[in-house]
Amino acid sequence: MASNPDNPVVFFDVSIGGQNVGRMKFELFADVVPKTAENFRQFCTGEYKKDGAPQGYKNATFHRVVKDFMIQGGDFVKGDGTGLMSIYGGKFDDENFELKHSGPGLLSMANSGVNSNGCQFFVTCAKTDFLDGKHVVFGKVIEGMLVMRKIEAIPTGTNNRPKMQCVITQCGEM
Repeated sequence: MASNPDNPVVFFDVSIGGQNVGRMKFELFADVVPKTAENFRQFCTGEYKKDGAPQGYKNATFHRVVKDFMIQGGDFVKGDGTGLMSIYGGKFDDENFELKHSGPGLLSMANSGVNSNGCQFFVTCAKTDFLDGKHVVFGKVIEGMLVMRKIEAIPTGTNNRPKMQCVITQCGEM
């Protein structure tokens, strides 16, 4: 997946157990999946507002971590993996499945079935090609893979929930 200098770059500053562990930067593939990329970008910047209040990933958690598979976050609605919101209202359709889950560090939409994208996302920790055609890949980690690996290494409990809180303390666009 080649980089495109015209694609937006966004960031997450992450803490684990209250300690800052660093920054992850993502290139969003607006050239391939513009609608999906824009949804994520606006939740990083807080541009999207509901009743005048910015909505997005600031102070959201990574609520599901599966070693050698993925880290999932973005449920700023309920915090447990059941919340759904998009800049388009409720859920939105799968834009396309052009990009594949070909290795670690890919940003993809979490969903609950066909055409059910919202605010939740995951970052792959390995090749997860069994997800191809089911989840929309829309970005990649361009800096901060070590931060991803630190999140991946957090001990988990029931439902793969991290035993230490993992929070996006700040986010935005570069």
